[in-house]
Amino acid sequence: MWRPQVGVLAANGWRVIAPDLRGYGESTLTSGAFAFEDFGTDLLVLLDELGIERFVVGGLSMGGQIAMEVCRQAPERVRGLLLAATFPQSESEQGKIRRNDMADRLLREGMAGYAAEVLPKMVGARCLRENPAIGEAVLEMMTKTDPRAAAAALRARALRRPYEPVLAGFGRPATVVVGDEDAFTTRDDAMKMASLLADCDLRWMPGVGHMPNLEQTDSFNAALLGLLERVRATGG
Repeated sequence: MWRPQVGVLAANGWRVIAPDLRGYGESTLTSGAFAFEDFGTDLLVLLDELGIERFVVGGLSMGGQIAMEVCRQAPERVRGLLLAATFPQSESEQGKIRRNDMADRLLREGMAGYAAEVLPKMVGARCLRENPAIGEAVLEMMTKTDPRAAAAALRARALRRPYEPVLAGFGRPATVVVGDEDAFTTRDDAMKMASLLADCDLRWMPGVGHMPNLEQTDSFNAALLGLLERVRATGG
């Protein structure tokens, strides 16, 4: 998912770590259930193993919430924060029911039906129309996901904590990127995150859905490189 960013960041002198979350990609699912906090702990353990003490962390959608969890667990280690197509609030009671029902469905039916249904919400209409290869790539990523991992992540995400206090206490450079065709993250969500963060660059992308790093790669990369330059300038 992050391939359009990895090479650009490396070419600008940054070491880039793009891990597979537990149960995703080449990472195994060690158990059938886990807490949302475990995603953050996993990343910090990985960084410890790699000998990386200070870092910029970023994520998209659930990944953005995992990035906020990393900031909660180890705020002194985070030099900068990228939040794309995400939101900080905890799940509503209705949302908890929806996520658990969806987890049950994925375990019964697998990923294919769900992936086909949700694709128009994951990728903006303009992108699907003008660059269908991106939609095909996103669909392939979703259908190749282990349904047990996706179900466990849904249940964990349903019980995540609110991250507004984490953002309010984060004083280092941050960038928020949200598309105006995003079916999951609203303009109010974007404004809320920007207002909570002390040093935030808000990028509102027209004609972009829930995958801004794939739908408008050049604009997204410019925003991300801008964040990293701010981190360098502050010496944080």
